[in-house]
Amino acid sequence: MSPPHVLILTRDNDPHAEHVGKLLAGRGARTTVFDNRDYPARACAELAYTSRGLSRRLLHTGSGTLDLDALTALWWRRPLPPEAHPEITDPSVAAYTAQESATLITDLWEHLPCRTVPARESVFRRAAHKPSQLVLAAELGFEIPETLITTRADDLWDFYNRHDGQVVTKLVGGTPWVEDLAAGHTVVRKCELVSARDLAYADALRFCPVIAQRYVPKRLELRVTVVGRRVFAAEIHSQESNRSKVDWRWYDTRVTPYGVHRLPDEVAGRCLAMTERLGLSYGAVDLVLTPDGRYVFLEINPNGQWLWVEELTGLPISEAVCDLLLEGV
Repeated sequence: MSPPHVLILTRDNDPHAEHVGKLLAGRGARTTVFDNRDYPARACAELAYTSRGLSRRLLHTGSGTLDLDALTALWWRRPLPPEAHPEITDPSVAAYTAQESATLITDLWEHLPCRTVPARESVFRRAAHKPSQLVLAAELGFEIPETLITTRADDLWDFYNRHDGQVVTKLVGGTPWVEDLAAGHTVVRKCELVSARDLAYADALRFCPVIAQRYVPKRLELRVTVVGRRVFAAEIHSQESNRSKVDWRWYDTRVTPYGVHRLPDEVAGRCLAMTERLGLSYGAVDLVLTPDGRYVFLEINPNGQWLWVEELTGLPISEAVCDLLLEGV
């Protein structure tokens, strides 16, 4: 019997993929790492059909040929989009061929007859939509922050005044950064408190929607990682540091304690239900525990990082990911 074979879709220098790959190898599984960026310049996807349907799906790379129908699991980590062949110098032709390549390679991963973690790409990209997450979270019994999504300055002014200025804003999309190509650097935009100065520029909302939420007072912040049917909750004492008070992602690990958190069963159950309803086998849920003991849902990341949680708390999340990738094999 052939050993399990897991295809990991990710970019270079991915510590999560490297770590889990070693654990899988230790369990006797075979792994192949591939980045969509290598297609079509350094890899070839071959799909063949007879009059009765599909006959083979192969991926040819510099290290050999991979029979995609023989895979036991596909792990969609963080691959980059396909790039045009470097021999193409016309920008419009390059953009066109890159888009055609993306169409093919995206569809290819959608239909493989193996387990896909966290889900098929079309599923987890849809699951990342924050407005829909809030609706579902409330349906499942979570408390959510009072929220406004708008492109009108007057709406934001009213919301700000109604909540005595205790309002934060965040991006609607799941990617919290943009590349400033002209300046050659990356601009990071996380959850921010709205200041009076910000409101002076509120008319700029007409160009792009924003999520505004009533600021939720915090005793602790929680990162709850769901892997299959297992729930790993880590508590983040973000209020111990001025840097991380509003958004714990402004890490200050020298000052901010981290630890394992015992979630109430009903809250853990809602986190499980959230991932299941979204069609995910993995999800990273962000919650707030308020000073008066309420658990408030903020959002779920269908492909969130966890290695930092494991390193700071000892929670065996990577082993759980391996279990998920090898389940049923």
